[in-house]
Parts: sequence; C-alpha cells; structure tokens
Amino acid sequence: MPLTRNLPLTPSQSALLFIDVQNFSAHREGGEFKDIAPEDFEKTCGWYFEKFEAETLPNMQALQSACRRAGIEVMYTTIESLTKDGRDRSLDYKITGFNVPKGAWDAKVLDAIAPGEDEIVLPKSSSSVFISTNIDYILRNLEVRQIVLSGLLTDQCVESAVRDACDLGYLVTLVTDACLTFTQERHDNSLKTIKGYCRQVTTAELLRELSKG
Repeated sequence: MPLTRNLPLTPSQSALLFIDVQNFSAHREGGEFKDIAPEDFEKTCGWYFEKFEAETLPNMQALQSACRRAGIEVMYTTIESLTKDGRDRSLDYKITGFNVPKGAWDAKVLDAIAPGEDEIVLPKSSSSVFISTNIDYILRNLEVRQIVLSGLLTDQCVESAVRDACDLGYLVTLVTDACLTFTQERHDNSLKTIKGYCRQVTTAELLRELSKG
C-alpha cells in the first residue's frame, strides 16, 4: 500500500462510523441540553441545530445510503453507560456531569439515520470509541483498513476517534460537512488541528468517489 492517506476507499476494506448521532446530543429534547432554560435555547443552541438539521444530517443520510449501496460496513457509536447509574463511566464523564443510562431514550441513534437490522451499534462511556469499546477488535475481524468518520462533536469525540484510529494503523477519511460542533469556529479549528491525521473530504466528494466504484 502506498504511504499516503489520500487513497480512495476500497469498499470491502472500509467502514463508515457515525459517532454519537443520538437523541442525547442530536435531538432538541436531548439530555445534553436539559439544563438550558427554554428562553436561552435559541441563543445557545440555535445555530447548532439549524446547521445540523439543514446540512449535517442530510449529508449523513446521503453517506449512509451510498455506503450501504457500495457494500461498506455501516457502524454507530453512542454515548451510553453499561449501567443505569453510570458508575462505569470514565472519570472525565463523571466530572462533566452527564450520564446516559443503559437503554435510555437518550442512548438511541437518531431515527433519521436509524441502524439497519444487522448493523453494529457500540455503546461507549468515554470520548474515544477506541478506549471504552472493543471496536478495534471488531474492525480487524471485519478486515477493515479504512474508516470513514462522521458525527458529533467535531472537536471532541470525533477528533478523539480520528487520532486513535490513526495511531492504531487505520487510514481515516473525515467527512468535513458530515460532522458538527457548537460553533463554526470550533469546527474549523478542529479540522485544521487534525488535518495531518486524516484525509478530509466533503460529502459530495466522497459520493462522487463511491459512484465511480
């Protein structure tokens, strides 16, 4: 394999991973926003949800459909404790103060990109999916070498996954307009920070690539 990150996907060796696109963080009634007063919601989260609903989510849906057609494994990770009281959460999550109990509505993947019957969903209790799940073991069993990442939040759990996947020997493609965080500035800064760890493409660019295959 050539020593470059800028390689087109080989579908049989690729997986699309949606990070934390769940009710907790992607629904206006999600638990991440429960402490925001109704009168402050638009000021605090208005831009985020307008951008997510108008652009990011439709891009995610397009990626999901295209990858399924191409025979690319589609996977999901959600913030979800293994217990109802969250005693198994990472120390960072405990300090942050949120808990998504096992089996809760908050832990469910957003209906708009609901997993297929036989698609893999991995609950995690740390920022990086590679720390609190066995995803590396699963990806190697699936003979995956290239990972496409999409999800929330760009500068938190997505960025953590990019770095860890890179260090574990995967080729990472980050779809820049299928990720989002709470401000455009934070999103753009994160993309600049992790540019050296991954190939960065837009949804349209990846769809064109897959259509040629």
